[in-house]
Amino acid sequence: TSLLPRLNFTPDFSTSSPQLYGYCYQDSNDIPDTLTTITELGSPLEMIQLLQTSWEDRFRICLSLVRLLHYLAHSPLGSVTLLDFRPRQFVIVDGELKVTDLDDASIEESSCTSNSDCFMEFPARNFTLPCSVEGRCQSMNEKRNLYNAYRFFFTYLLPHSAPSSLRPLLDKIVNATGNFCWSIQTIALLWLFAEYRRVPEAFIPDENYRCWPSYHHKGCLLSVFDVNEAIEICDSYSQCKAFVLTNETTWTGRSWICPVAGGNTVLLAVGLWLKDSEKGGFKTR
Repeated sequence: TSLLPRLNFTPDFSTSSPQLYGYCYQDSNDIPDTLTTITELGSPLEMIQLLQTSWEDRFRICLSLVRLLHYLAHSPLGSVTLLDFRPRQFVIVDGELKVTDLDDASIEESSCTSNSDCFMEFPARNFTLPCSVEGRCQSMNEKRNLYNAYRFFFTYLLPHSAPSSLRPLLDKIVNATGNFCWSIQTIALLWLFAEYRRVPEAFIPDENYRCWPSYHHKGCLLSVFDVNEAIEICDSYSQCKAFVLTNETTWTGRSWICPVAGGNTVLLAVGLWLKDSEKGGFKTR
């Protein structure tokens, strides 16, 4: 078995925060300098309720958090830290974790003259980061976000009822996050390996799975730009367990795919991308 990472990992902050529909700025004697925003509605984050959901749903939430942390560490403004990082600052929108409160976000890395100035204190343990030659605590913003994600989310949502085949990798990721062993870039790449894997030679059954919209009235036939778009489409259909990537294209060059529900009798023309029920991702055969 060989591991297959997703082809692109380019987190977009628009997918990590609720969509902004509008805003209203007021400046009067009664209401001075007030900005009101209207965003998409999300569900408050209830940790006890999350622990009762499937492991696949919890994995998806943690994966969306990893994407957010990756963006914050490499944002156009520089490395951003969430000083008030706790579950109540997040909501769930369509199964994805999104941050709602950026009042206490900061792009300032702490200044220092020695390593002792880069002391980070948390309830369970403390850390001392190196002081760079530029007089800034090295990666303090990124590390603060990582450790808070570890203590508020990863330790609770990932280990419980995780697939046995993934437990060694998940334990490695969780421990490395809690001990500052890796950067968010390394952790993000490992998460992608956990999400997809490649297995050779697969078959699927003949079936009448249907979807809408479809280019075929008797089945499910869709066009996609690439495999990543196909995965997103299959994820959006609750019945979709796999899809066939054919060797046919539309006149614009888009590939035809056939989402299916699973099975073991029909040989594929090009390749089957099968949703891995244990991981919540896809494996290609």
